[in-house]
Amino acid sequence: MTTMNRRDFSIATAAAAALMPLAGTAQAQGAFAPGKDYVVLGKPAPVDAPAGKVEVVEFFSYNCPHCAAFEPQLEAWIKTLPSSVVFRRIPVPFVGNDVEAKQKLFYTLEALGKVDAFQMKIFQAIHQERQRLFGDEAILAWAEKQPGLDAKKFAETYKSFAVAGKAKRATQMTDAYKVAGVPALGVAGRWYIDGELAGSLGRALQITEALIGQARKA
Repeated sequence: MTTMNRRDFSIATAAAAALMPLAGTAQAQGAFAPGKDYVVLGKPAPVDAPAGKVEVVEFFSYNCPHCAAFEPQLEAWIKTLPSSVVFRRIPVPFVGNDVEAKQKLFYTLEALGKVDAFQMKIFQAIHQERQRLFGDEAILAWAEKQPGLDAKKFAETYKSFAVAGKAKRATQMTDAYKVAGVPALGVAGRWYIDGELAGSLGRALQITEALIGQARKA
């Protein structure tokens, strides 16, 4: 399996799938079937992208080993996206017993403009270094030790109503896309893709590229 959901999972399989090379977009066009390779949402999900832009969202969890394995490939892929695509991340309300804390961690970093600097570092801390970043106290203690983070500002932001509100909206977006497992991708509020549907995370990115093309034509 290539996504982490509420059932058992295989770290080794996910890691191998995440490292598969991404095929060309031209090959991807027209090669995928709705209901088989991706899901067409019955009710469109909300989008934040401005008119004329295509929104792509990644659903993830810091607790998910599949998401950690996928991150390097995803970061490389994000850099190839054209200016007409708006990419954002959404931390899901499942995977582990401290999901709200992990959601607040992400939105605190986002508010401070530190996601790019710390996204991979957090995955490494949890899944490679085996640090116990579990719950509010541990996360705040971790932040105090990080060069490049203002610990006082981090703590204030982490405990803010704004961050709590974003965590709540992330849960609503997860429900709107009917996310079954992570990592997963959503396109234009209309389509949902994950590694299990696609067969691999590399192929999931190919499908996402094809759906971006469809959204541009709409």
